Amino acid sequence: MIKFLKYIPFFILGLAYGQEEAVKSVYFEFDKFSLDEKQTKEVVDFIKNTDSTRIESVEIFGYTDDIGKDDYNFKLSTNRATTIVNALTENGVKSKIIVTIEGKGKILIDDDVLDNLPEKRSKNRRVDVVLNLKELPKLVLPGFYNMLKKDHVVGDHIYLENILFEKGSSKLLERAMAELDRVALLTLRYKNIEFEIQGHVCCTPLNQKDAIDKDTKKRQLSVNRALSVYKYLAYRRVPKNRMTYKGYGNKVPLGKEPEYDRRVELVITKI
Repeated sequence: MIKFLKYIPFFILGLAYGQEEAVKSVYFEFDKFSLDEKQTKEVVDFIKNTDSTRIESVEIFGYTDDIGKDDYNFKLSTNRATTIVNALTENGVKSKIIVTIEGKGKILIDDDVLDNLPEKRSKNRRVDVVLNLKELPKLVLPGFYNMLKKDHVVGDHIYLENILFEKGSSKLLERAMAELDRVALLTLRYKNIEFEIQGHVCCTPLNQKDAIDKDTKKRQLSVNRALSVYKYLAYRRVPKNRMTYKGYGNKVPLGKEPEYDRRVELVITKI
């Protein structure tokens, strides 16, 4: 019986195609091509514990050491590769993903290699199981922008520099309207984007979640600021079903001068 199985996983990033490989080597005793239960379980687990959605194909290559005739070693290496295939398919691995089964024959050792020669030969009596993996999807994190663009992701913040308000007021200033005209045009161009309009305030005590709107005399200034933007964009024919609005009071300060917290931001909610 085979007394040991060495597991060597490693990953190679293909620079040209972005393909990734995972390789497991199964080692055999001299002149043998049978597997024991432990080896079978570990090589099957190697496949099954890999994310199946990423496995593009499996390739299996058998090898021998440099002792013996070429024809015999080619047959032995093929038998080793076939043994691995049988172990996989008998344990539920679908044969259609195995695209290569090949005996490579002997691996030669350089004539000047004398140190640890038995060990080096033992490493060549093996089968390499190669998983060709699909590239991982790129992780795109939400970011901060100063205007709408085509390729947003959910969670992106659009901080509009001119959508600032006078102290205690929810009335849009003229420069804010000009900025919102640009937003309306881009919203109509990028028809897939939906967003929340978020209103903010500055300079209120921590125990008061919002500020008082000097026109309405109610403590909902951040809500009114968001609503002002909502109404203006609706006036500019942005569909109401693509917008929501909400006041966040003093919960999200920017850490800058107070006037920058008297603001409205857009946050992408759907693309």
